[in-house]
Amino acid sequence: MANNQNSIKNTELDGRMSRDVESVIPKKRQDVLKWYGWGYKDSKFYVKDGMICFQGDQYPLEGCQLPYFTEWVRKKFDIIVNDRNGYPKMPESFPQPTINQSFVNAIKDSDISLSSQGEDRLIRCHGQTLHDIYLLWKNAYQRIPDFVVWPKNHEEVNRIVNLAHENNVVLIPYGGGTSVSGSITCPQNEHRMICVVDTSQMNHMLWLNKENLTVCFESGIVGQDLERELRKLGLTVGHEPDSYEFSTLGGWVATRASGMKKNVYGNIEDLIVKVKMVTTRGTLERECSAPRVSSGPDFNHIIMGSEGTLGIVTEVVLKVRPLPPVKRYGSLVFPDFDSGVRFMREVARRRCQPASVRLMDNEQFEFGQALKPIKGLVGNLVDYFKKAYVSKIKGIDLSKMCAATLLFEGEREDVHRQEALIYEIAKRFNGFPAGGQNGERGYILTFVIAYIRDFALNHEIVAESFETSVAWDRCSALCKNVKQRVRDECKKYNIDFFLISCRVTQTYDSGCCIYFYFGFRHTGLERPVETYEAIECGAREEILSNGGSISHHHGVGKLRNKWYKKSVSETGLRLYESAKLELDPKNIFALGNLIPEETTDGVTSKL
Repeated sequence: MANNQNSIKNTELDGRMSRDVESVIPKKRQDVLKWYGWGYKDSKFYVKDGMICFQGDQYPLEGCQLPYFTEWVRKKFDIIVNDRNGYPKMPESFPQPTINQSFVNAIKDSDISLSSQGEDRLIRCHGQTLHDIYLLWKNAYQRIPDFVVWPKNHEEVNRIVNLAHENNVVLIPYGGGTSVSGSITCPQNEHRMICVVDTSQMNHMLWLNKENLTVCFESGIVGQDLERELRKLGLTVGHEPDSYEFSTLGGWVATRASGMKKNVYGNIEDLIVKVKMVTTRGTLERECSAPRVSSGPDFNHIIMGSEGTLGIVTEVVLKVRPLPPVKRYGSLVFPDFDSGVRFMREVARRRCQPASVRLMDNEQFEFGQALKPIKGLVGNLVDYFKKAYVSKIKGIDLSKMCAATLLFEGEREDVHRQEALIYEIAKRFNGFPAGGQNGERGYILTFVIAYIRDFALNHEIVAESFETSVAWDRCSALCKNVKQRVRDECKKYNIDFFLISCRVTQTYDSGCCIYFYFGFRHTGLERPVETYEAIECGAREEILSNGGSISHHHGVGKLRNKWYKKSVSETGLRLYESAKLELDPKNIFALGNLIPEETTDGVTSKL
C-alpha cells in the first residue's frame, strides 16, 4: 500500500519538485501596495497643470497625459480637476486590540509568523468596496483585526483553526484583499478576538502532472504569479478576472469567480479538480482526482462560494492547458446596443465565442475613448477620418453606437476560422470590424480603470461597479430598466451629474453577465456613500424584478446578503445553516456573509 502511494505521488510531481513563487504581495504588503485603495503604490491617476495624467510602469498608460479624459470628467461631472487634493495618510493611532492570551501564546509556541502592529491590522480590516475605502479614508473603523498570522502551509492553517476553535477566536481568511462585496470586512459588532489569516505566504506550486494537465497550488498564490510560473513551463490556467493582478486562488474558489477568458478556459468551477479546506471538524477534501465522480453531492461545490464562512481553503488542484500559439485582438462597432446584444446572443447560440467578447454600451464606449492618451497631428487626423467613416459612410449615430472587444486564442488556423465567423455574424447585425489595436487597448484598460475610483474620491465623486447574470430574453430590458431606475433615484436625491453604463461581459447558452458602472458627484451631500448604497439597492431591486441574479461572480458578502434567502429559498437557507453548524459550530468564521447579522450601530452615520 505504501509503495502504491509513493507511485502516485511521484506521478503527480512529474519530475518537478515543489517550487517557490516570488509573490507580488510581501508580508508587509504596504511596502508594495496602497494601504488606502487599489493597486500598486506607484500607480495612480493624478493632476498636473490642470490635466489628468497617469503613472505606473506596470501599465501602458505610464507617463501619459490624458486631455480627453480631463475634458470628459469636466463635461460629465461639471468638475475642473485640480492637484490640491492629497491622498490620506496612515493614522498614528489604531483601535485597541482585544486579546485572547491563551490563543496568542499557543500561536507563538507554534512558531507561526504573527503581528499585532496597527498598520498590519488596519490594512486587513477591509476589502475594496466603496464603503470600505470611504471608511478607511475617514479613519472611521471602530473594529479592526486584533492579530495577523501568516501560515506557510496546510499544516499551519490546521493548527491555527484548531487553536481558534478551542479558544473561541474569530478567524478571517484574507488573500488579495480585492473583495467588492464586503465579504472580508471586519464585523464591526464582534466582541471576540479577531485574527486575520493572511494566506499570501502560501504561494507554492506543490506539483504538476503534465500527462494529466493538472497542477496543485497553495491557495494564497496571486493570479499573475500563478500564470507567470505556468507560462515558464508552456502552460496556462487561463483564468483572468479583472482583479487578476492581486486576487488569489483561494479567493477565486471562495467567491465562485469568473474570468475574462471563461469562454475557452471556463469559470473557476470548470477549472477545479479538487479543493482542500480546513474546518473546525477536520479537512474537507474529495479523495479522488478523477475528471468526474458520481458519489453523492460534490463537496467541491460546498466549498466554492462559501466566502470564508465554513473554513479556509489551503490547496487547489486545477486543470491547465498548453499556452496557445496565437493570440489576436479585435473589435467591432454596432449602430446601437440592442444590435450588439443580438450579435452576442447569436454567437452564444452557435457556441463560437472567442476567448473573450465584451460588449460596451455607448456611455462606456465614450469613457474608454476618453482614456486615450494625447496624439500628434497624424494620430488626430486618423481619428478624424475614422469618425467620419463611421458617421457619414456607415451612417451610425455616434450618440448610440457601441463597441465590442475581442480576444482570440488558439492554433493559427482555428483563430483565422473563428475570426472570419465572428465578423460574418457581426455583419448580419450591422456590425463591422474596428481593428485589433482597439480591441487590445480595451482589454488591457480593464486593469487601469480600477485606479480611477481613488482619484474620483479626491474630487467628490463616489463610484462603484455591480454585476448580475440574466437570461437572454431579458438582457436588453434589464439594462434599459436598471439605467432608468438609477436615473430616477438620482433625481430623487437631486443628483445632477452622474454616470450609469453597462457592458455584457460573459455569454452562456441561456444568458449572460452584465456589468454596471455607476458614479455621481456628491458635492453638498452629507452622507454620499449612504446615498450611493441606497441608489444601488434600488438598482439591485430592479435587477431582481427583471429576472437577474444577485451576483454573477462578485459573490454575496455583506452587501447582498439580505437577498440571499430569496435567491436560494427557505429550504436552501436551512441547508446552508446546517452545513455551517456542522463545520463551524462555534461560528469562529463569523464574517456575516450570506446570512445577515445584526446591524452595527454608528457605522452608517459616519458615511
